[in-house]
Amino acid sequence: MDAMELADVTADPIQFVGMSFYFDPITAERAGELGLNRFEFYGLGRGGVLGDVDSATVTRAFTFFHPAAVERFWSARQKADPVETAQQYLEAAYGYADRTFGAIPVAVLANYAAASHKVAGAVESGHHQLVDGYKRYRVPDNPVHAAYLGAILMRELRGCVHIDAVDEAGMSVEEACYLSDPENFKRHGYTDADVPDVDSETSLRRAKAEMATSAAMADYFAVLSDEERQQLCDGALAMFDAIKSPVAVTR
Repeated sequence: MDAMELADVTADPIQFVGMSFYFDPITAERAGELGLNRFEFYGLGRGGVLGDVDSATVTRAFTFFHPAAVERFWSARQKADPVETAQQYLEAAYGYADRTFGAIPVAVLANYAAASHKVAGAVESGHHQLVDGYKRYRVPDNPVHAAYLGAILMRELRGCVHIDAVDEAGMSVEEACYLSDPENFKRHGYTDADVPDVDSETSLRRAKAEMATSAAMADYFAVLSDEERQQLCDGALAMFDAIKSPVAVTR
């Protein structure tokens, strides 16, 4: 499997797998235990990998969110420390993985973990903020957890390169977010008044941004051997399928 094919085949699975724990009911329960709502837990948990930074830094990292939405969830710093919450959020992710990926052979998860962390390790620091943040965590010895941290990293990497691709394509953040998913546009804090005017030219720019995103991911996947690329693909697709019929880990 070549790097470009891998980038295309895994685009949707990586996006879906890496974010699935956000919506898990037990993740929401954990938020309540910390005195947070689900949105605050998401914001502090994901943004907290950047450290106890100001909201402007988080807004840059969460490019496709309305700044007012970032201000709302980041104000929860008054209730919980972002760095500690980020650790709790990662533990929630591992708990989700334990409840979901039990039917996947350990070797498939271990190989995916090795490949994904090899890709992440080759990403130059200093540009992709959320990737840098998650790379600060030790890769777990547990292959289920290591694979899921790898899935989160691959999702954040694709998101970060997509930000660059959108900018290079001459799109506004609002256009990119709206054309990606109008419902997600609202979840990211935008209102009907923020809906951009889009036309065929805008759609062409979006297509250009998507192709550039996959090309950038292919460049990152080039660090892998053919065998490792296949292993990354197999693991991503296996986790994607497992989410539809979750099985708890018992080993």
